[in-house]
Amino acid sequence: MDEPGPAFDDGGMDLHEELPSAVDTEALLGLADAHHARPARPLGVREAAGHLVKVYALEAPGRAVSEADVEAGVRIAAGHLELGPLRGSLGLAVLIVHAGGDGDYVLVHTWIEGDMSDLAIFAGPVGRPDALRPGRAGLSPCVWEAAVFAHERDAYSRHVLDGTGPLAGRLTAWSADTITGDLR
Repeated sequence: MDEPGPAFDDGGMDLHEELPSAVDTEALLGLADAHHARPARPLGVREAAGHLVKVYALEAPGRAVSEADVEAGVRIAAGHLELGPLRGSLGLAVLIVHAGGDGDYVLVHTWIEGDMSDLAIFAGPVGRPDALRPGRAGLSPCVWEAAVFAHERDAYSRHVLDGTGPLAGRLTAWSADTITGDLR
């Protein structure tokens, strides 16, 4: 009888002895040491540029998302979503207003045609929503933002794509399915 092989091909590398040169041990361990929970709060569903937008607040230690921050985020999202039809938008979006440790962020995630999604990230200095601008090319969600989007991917699939019954009921279920509490 054959012995089961490894679950993956590690290329013969013993990761306990030698790491590839691009692995920044000091930086990774520094991130691990500083990693902490961040609270996420769902703030309901709003309409912006004809889209249903599920809104979240995400807060770094010592920071808070105010109602003014949320309103600024919704305005930014509406401006971005105005072009939704040109990008194949299906009319559903998720907005994260993130009071981050190094600045403020607004993320607008939109479901688009072909089972795909569109993401826009706006970044700026702390407490200056008027200074939020599109993030640099290639910028992606941080670990806490990605936790919200992972939940939202599942909620979209569960209620909208795999749901049954009239669409209005599916969208009500999608709207109510939120993540809250400390995210890591």
